[in-house]
Amino acid sequence: MLSKEIRLRYAEDIRSSAHVASAALVRAFATVPREEFVGPGPWKVLSRPAPGKFRQEVEETSDPVDLYRDVGVLLDASRSLANGVPSTLAPWLDALSLSEGQSVFHLGCATGYYTAVIAEIVGPAGRVTAVEIERELATQARSNLARYPNVEVVDGDGGAMDIGARDGILINAGVTHPTEGWLDALRPAGNLVLPMTVEFGRPHVGKGMVLHVRRNGSGYAAGFLPAPVMIYSCTSVRESEFSDILAKSFSSGTFKAVQSLRRDSHVQEPNCWLHASSFCLTTLPTSD
Repeated sequence: MLSKEIRLRYAEDIRSSAHVASAALVRAFATVPREEFVGPGPWKVLSRPAPGKFRQEVEETSDPVDLYRDVGVLLDASRSLANGVPSTLAPWLDALSLSEGQSVFHLGCATGYYTAVIAEIVGPAGRVTAVEIERELATQARSNLARYPNVEVVDGDGGAMDIGARDGILINAGVTHPTEGWLDALRPAGNLVLPMTVEFGRPHVGKGMVLHVRRNGSGYAAGFLPAPVMIYSCTSVRESEFSDILAKSFSSGTFKAVQSLRRDSHVQEPNCWLHASSFCLTTLPTSD
């Protein structure tokens, strides 16, 4: 059994490297037993890529202590499917600003590790719905998360689900746009985090940036997190209309200017960074 000191050190390393603000998130990383979500050893661990790179080095280990480093862990080597690098996912979870008693939707839960982290934060009074399209992974997640009565695992495509009102929505798969259903589902002060990606010649995988949307009194504040991402795609939330516009917008290198998301019908204006039929990312701030 791993010592409490190893788990605490792991959580503190994530806090430091990912600049995590939420103390509850750090505690959750120190609490959830990662070795119970990545299958039996020996494990193939993946180092964090160098800045600006996507290549990861693979190392095999039989020591569970090695799972408590800032590494990804391969779940299926044939498809390069992994439990993601903690300092990559931690800023996404931090942006959700979760607290006890909240309701969260998690699309792309894989075997459930990051769902468990969410469940620890929202506590017994909270509610987490985790969706995984691959049946085998969903079955594993359901077994791994059985200790959490506040978690429901759904086997299927979560892209078009009616998810009800939520305080937090985490999309752990690449999409070309936020759906109207996700935006409608956000409660006041609710947060949506989603990787917006474009295809680059590798099947079912895209690369791009992670968008953070927060619902406030006058609309939706929005901005991209600073680190790029390469991730498996959510095929049901990909449309060529958005993909083409997104590729052009990313190529401009001006993503840091985005401050809000508009849903009203309007003609394209100079402050429209990505102007599409159902939403617009703009460089103008909301009033709140």
